[in-house]
Amino acid sequence: MTKIGLISDTHSFLDPKVFEHFSECDEIWHIGDIGDPQILKDLQAFKPVKAVFGNIDNQELRWELPEDSFFECEGVRVLLTHIGSLPPTYNPRIRALLKKHEPNLFICGHSHILRVIKDHKYENLVYINPGAAGHHGFHHTRTIMRMTLESKKISNLEVIELGKR
Repeated sequence: MTKIGLISDTHSFLDPKVFEHFSECDEIWHIGDIGDPQILKDLQAFKPVKAVFGNIDNQELRWELPEDSFFECEGVRVLLTHIGSLPPTYNPRIRALLKKHEPNLFICGHSHILRVIKDHKYENLVYINPGAAGHHGFHHTRTIMRMTLESKKISNLEVIELGKR
């Protein structure tokens, strides 16, 4: 069993409450638009982190992080990228990644809109966007998520509101 904290679009602001909410997580996955590289360092000092760069991230982060990350966790095939479009009308780049990797879980950020969608076009695919945790953007409420992966299953998916933007 692996407990995961999901965060995206911090845009150089890391709410201290994130550390409390992710205290029982085994890993943190940051889905891009980190902003200040110190945010990644702070998260890495706290827990193991998987991350991808976003469109606002500087060269330092782009050299350190991939644009896309595909891996398996607890038997769940996972694809992370920052700009992912929406199911079922993914852009051609995302469609190619989904076809190549056949993930069970596709997580992206960018839109600042929290969504969880079962995509029936692809077998056993769950789309997640954890919303935005930072102050920059048009979202009204800052959000993060937690979930558990175990025996090829996603469970205990929670939305955590951090407060107003």
